[in-house]
Amino acid sequence: MRINPKLLIGLGLLVVFGYFLQDLVFNDDQYAARLRKARQEKTDSFRRVQGSPLSSEQREVFDSLRYYAPNKDYRLEAELEVFAQRDTIEMSLTDGKADKYLRWGRASFALNKQQHQLTLFLKADGKDSTLFVPFTDRTNGFATYGGGRYLDVAKPAAGATDIVLDFNEAYNPFCAYNNGFACPVPPQDNRLPVEIPAGEQAFHDHAAHAGEPHK
Repeated sequence: MRINPKLLIGLGLLVVFGYFLQDLVFNDDQYAARLRKARQEKTDSFRRVQGSPLSSEQREVFDSLRYYAPNKDYRLEAELEVFAQRDTIEMSLTDGKADKYLRWGRASFALNKQQHQLTLFLKADGKDSTLFVPFTDRTNGFATYGGGRYLDVAKPAAGATDIVLDFNEAYNPFCAYNNGFACPVPPQDNRLPVEIPAGEQAFHDHAAHAGEPHK
């Protein structure tokens, strides 16, 4: 019995595609599992006295932080422009003071068929090893904290032309949990005119409403 070579090729391609699809699903599952693990660790850390931005009263009633479900559509590969001239700026803080940051570079990316840009900053004191990306979007004041959120991004290798912005890792500043903290305010050039439904959502201070009925 002779087997058609084209049939063998077709079966081979089907097997390869099956392995590729299985690997893709597995990697997506791994990605989501890694995010959930990191999120749970952060929630657990908020229950501890040391390092938590929550007051003792808040910790007594604290349940968990809230997040959008992991979505790889918001893990974006952006075009990177590293600034040759890195200007120092005074980034405003929520208490009216300011911190010094270097304008390190710019990330350009496509979202919802539109091009957007975010400026990448580096703390001027040289103490941070990651790039700082404060931003606002149209979920602020609704599903997310009204003052905007932050991303921390690893510095790319020298000569890199792209950088990954994973908005699933967007997080709230400490002043979103407690007014006793002063936090950088996202500058004008990092205010996105779109919704970014990814990452950490708004914090609900149950300590302030402990006596109120649940809705």
